Parts: sequence; structure tokens; C-alpha cells
Amino acid sequence: MTTETQASADLRAGPREWLGLFVLTLPTILLALDATVLNLAVPHISADLEPSSTELLWTVDIYGFMIAGFLVTMGTLGDRIGRRRLLMIGALGFGLASILAAKSTSPEMLIIARALLGITGATLMPSTLALISNMFKDPLQRGVAISVWVTCFSVGIAVGPVLGGALLEWFWWGSVFLLAVPVMVVLLVATPLLLPEYKDTEAGRIDLASVGLSLVAVLPTIYGIKRAAEHGADVLAVGTILAGVVFGVVFVLRQRKLADPLMDLRLFANRAFTVALLVLLLGLGLMGGLYLFITQYLQLVEGLTPIKAGLWLLPAAVALIVASSLTPALARRVRPGYLVGGALFISVLGYALISQVDSTDGLPLLVTGFVLIYTGISPMMVLGTDLVVGSAPPEKAGSAAAMSETAMEFGIALGIAGLGSVVTAVYRDEINGALPQDVPESVASTVRETLAGADSLSDTVGTEVIEQAREAFTNGLNLASGIAGAIVAALAVGAIVLLRHLPAGGAEDEGAGEAAPVAEPATAGDGR
Repeated sequence: MTTETQASADLRAGPREWLGLFVLTLPTILLALDATVLNLAVPHISADLEPSSTELLWTVDIYGFMIAGFLVTMGTLGDRIGRRRLLMIGALGFGLASILAAKSTSPEMLIIARALLGITGATLMPSTLALISNMFKDPLQRGVAISVWVTCFSVGIAVGPVLGGALLEWFWWGSVFLLAVPVMVVLLVATPLLLPEYKDTEAGRIDLASVGLSLVAVLPTIYGIKRAAEHGADVLAVGTILAGVVFGVVFVLRQRKLADPLMDLRLFANRAFTVALLVLLLGLGLMGGLYLFITQYLQLVEGLTPIKAGLWLLPAAVALIVASSLTPALARRVRPGYLVGGALFISVLGYALISQVDSTDGLPLLVTGFVLIYTGISPMMVLGTDLVVGSAPPEKAGSAAAMSETAMEFGIALGIAGLGSVVTAVYRDEINGALPQDVPESVASTVRETLAGADSLSDTVGTEVIEQAREAFTNGLNLASGIAGAIVAALAVGAIVLLRHLPAGGAEDEGAGEAAPVAEPATAGDGR
């Protein structure tokens, strides 16, 4: 055996690594499940806890915002204390926070629980891709492992609506959160047995000032966006957004000066890395934002039970799984820019179909459109993640993975807030003129807040008002889908133009900056 052949054999992963990959897919499936089942539970939460429209939006997207805010910090923390150790700490915290969410008795309690789920979820996510990069050193095996990782996310999306619908059909809404508990128990037991420990023994101390700056950059910006959605662009909304931007600039300037920054900005010098992040942020953000209102349409406009709504979402999820599985084979023959951009145009057609859905017989058109959207985003998810991780030097794979997941989570949260503002604005504008003059103000206020609120008062306001409320909501969904489609079309053109230099079969190395010292693995038994 030649030296080169021996070196190649040494890089290849063995049975333990592939079993370890199964363990790493558990939190991936769970986080996808968590997002989809909550959307189905929104009408039930609204009926039980009676949140305002603002509280309902906070309940849905505070999870994504907290993940986005803490991902980079947790990725850096994992480099210092060990990625396996961080994964186990996060699993324990996520399980406990899930129990708290299931037992919530008020909107405020549920929002706090969801925030804790976001913080602990941020410890899980960067550990998975970083450990995959460490365990699978052979490029071909790493590509397969990432494809499996993305496909498992698709499986979570597929299973989530059906499993969540069944739980909501037979149990109370809190049962959807308890799904995480047995998964976290398995993760806690299997992780020490199958996953090696990795940490950077030469990494410096975490810069706490950078951690604080990252949070005060993200959270005021998010609050400002939500405030503007609820009350318009008033002084408080504009002021908090500007404050977040200012802190963001200060954060960037500080990272440039640090020898061991919380976020390595040199990665953005690589065009493939930057474009892939932007595509993931906007593409998944718009899809995630629309998904929330599609689930509400199925239950509140079409009148489907949760389990039936989940079954109608299954074709789109199956399309996502199939397309994700086929993407690696297509990528060997088609340039990434052309594959991602062309697939996104399929999503544009789906958005266009949903923009034509009506409130009486729109189910076939909605399901067809959603199948096309999911089919079109699959190559973006697989190749986008691979481009981000592959464009960075191997020793920076953990940092790159954290940025990739930050972009995805932050994008979905912003998509919910942005498209939610559109749907809410259209709904309130149209429902205001539909309410009879003799309706008590307390009832009218509930009807104006959300479609779920109007539906809960159907016996009081009558069939005609409910039908008009459903039409107003559907019109908001139409406009949001049209806007999303226009943005995705521009994104598709951008992907084709800006990524056309990348060849089929692998990302081009543009030089992401000087290599940092490679983190050495800590063995499972050395206690590091």
C-alpha cells in the first residue's frame, strides 16, 4: 500500500463514526419537529391561553431569535469546553425547558419557556455540524454525512405535522413540547458512547463584551421590527432598530481588533461563503414565515383537524426529502449556482400559485404550491450548507457551521415577523369594515386581533363575519406569498450570477484567510 493510499484510508470514517452520525441527527430531527408542531398548535394555544397577536408572534418566533442570538457564542463556547460536552449540557437544558413549556399556564410563561428552548437549542445546533466536520475528514464522506444531516431535517419536517396533529387530536397542546424529552434522554445516553470529544486547547478566553454586543445588536432590532408591525413605525420602533444597528457596527469593529474574535469576519472575504449565507437566510426565512400562515389556513379557513392538516402538509415534506436526497447526485453534473438558482425558480412558481388561493376551495392549489416551494428550496439547503462549511478552511468549520445555522434561524424568525406583519395588516384593514356596528367593543377587539380569536367567537359574531374574517386572512396570505415570490426570484438570479464560477462536483477554494491552528481532538477518556 502506498503512502498516499494509506493516508486516504486513515481519513475515512469507520462504523463508530457512522453510528455517531445517527446520534447527531437526533437534535436535527427534533428541532425541525419543534418548529412544525408548534405552528399546528397555534390555534389551540390561542384558544387556551388567549394571547394577543403580539404575544402570539413572540411565542412563535422568540425561539428562533434566541437561537440566532446565541449560536455564535455557543459555537465558540463549544470550542473551549468541548463540543460533545456542550451537546450534552444543551440536551439536558432543552429537555427541562420543554417540560416547562408544556406546563405553561399563561402567554408570558410560554414565551419565557420558548426563550429558554432557544438558548439551549443554540448549544445543540453548532455542535452537530462541527462534530460531523471533525468525524468525517474524507471530503466525499463528509458530503454524504451533510446530505444525511439535511435529509434528517427534512424527515423532521415530514413527521412533525402528522405526529403533532395526532398529539393535538388526542391530547392537549402541551404534549407537542414533551416530544423532546425522550429524544433528549436517548441523546444523553448515546453521546458519551459514540461521539468523540473535540475542543481547541489553544483557544483564548471568550470575549464577554462581544457576547453582550451580539445580543444587544440582535434583540433591540427584533423588538423594533415587531413593534413596527404592531404599532407602526413610531419613535420607539425606529429608535430600537437604530440602536441595534449601532451596536451591530460596534460588534463588527471589535471583532476586527481581537486576536481571537467571537466571529471570524475573514470568512466573509470568500464570495461563495457570503452568497450561500445570504441565500440560506432569505430563502429559508421566506419559506418559514409563510409556513406558519399555511398551517393556520388549513385549520382556521379550511376547518381541518390538526391531524388532517398534518396529512395535507405531508406531500410537500416528502418532496423535500426526495429532492434533498437527489441533490448530491445532481451537484456532480450541474454547477451549484445553476442548480440552486434554477431550483429556486421552481419555488417562485409555488409562491405564485399560493398567491391565487381563495378562502372557499383553495386547498388543492395551496398544497400544489407548497410542494413546489419545498422542492425548490431543497438544493439550497443541501448545497448552501455544504458551500458554507466547504468554503471555510477545515479548522474554521465550527465557526462556519455556527454562522450557517445563525443565518437559517435568524432568517426564519425574520420571515415570520416580516410576512406576519403583512398578513396582520391586511387582515385588520379588511375586517374593520366587516364588523357590524352593534358588536360589543370587547368582541370586536378580539376579532380584529387574529383569525383564531374571531374563530373562537363564531357563535357570537355569526357566520357572515367569520367568512369575511377568513377571506381577509386569505387575502393577507395571498399578498405575503406574492411578495415572497418576488424576493425569491431576485434571489435565484443572484445565486446564478454570483455562484456561476463554482464548478460542478465541488466548491472552489477562494482563500478564506490564513489558517488558524487546527483544534486537536480530545479522546473520550482523557477528561478534556
